[in-house]
Amino acid sequence: QNSMVLSAAIFITLIGLIIYLHFVKIDEESLLVIGSLGIQVTSSYASGKESTTFIEMSQVKDVVINEAIHLQKVIYYLCILLQDPGNPQEVTEIVPLFQSSKPRLDCLIEVYKSCQEILEQRKPAPQSS
Repeated sequence: QNSMVLSAAIFITLIGLIIYLHFVKIDEESLLVIGSLGIQVTSSYASGKESTTFIEMSQVKDVVINEAIHLQKVIYYLCILLQDPGNPQEVTEIVPLFQSSKPRLDCLIEVYKSCQEILEQRKPAPQSS
């Protein structure tokens, strides 16, 4: 009787670990920004599975560093602001990036600067009268 309970507990633990590694544990996160196309966000899980999200550049209003207070710490994270197609002045959605890796602020600033350089290239040059 006890050996069956122990075997069942071990089996359930192994299944839980496999599910955790396949669906939850993210090993690597990457961001690819192509000014003429869009932004690709890729998460690689411990099991080898990859999840990719693509955001068209026409939807992107800006990339910002946001801050949140969690317990007694200030946490900084990178976000993509998506604009409303009907009203480009309004933000309809905020897409947080690097939620699993939680890079330090100095790393976020480097990524932010690179993103801003690419976003600046897609803006039309001001016309002089």
